[in-house]
Amino acid sequence: MLQLRPNCETCDRDLPPDSAEARICSFECTFCADCADGVLSGQCPNCGGNLERRPIRPAAALVKYPASTERVRRKA
Repeated sequence: MLQLRPNCETCDRDLPPDSAEARICSFECTFCADCADGVLSGQCPNCGGNLERRPIRPAAALVKYPASTERVRRKA
């Protein structure tokens, strides 16, 4: 089950569970589209994997499987 982290690890922008702007790698590192496509050039700085659009969990499923509230920030 994806964690659906609430923020971009680079700029700390809010990324709610229904955001089409969230990008993730296979380890669920999470970034906004601006950071992923810009400074990161589509590559995760943590693992080197590619960044893809994060799927959106249906609202009904969020009730049973809520998104994470733990904010993750990348060390500079």
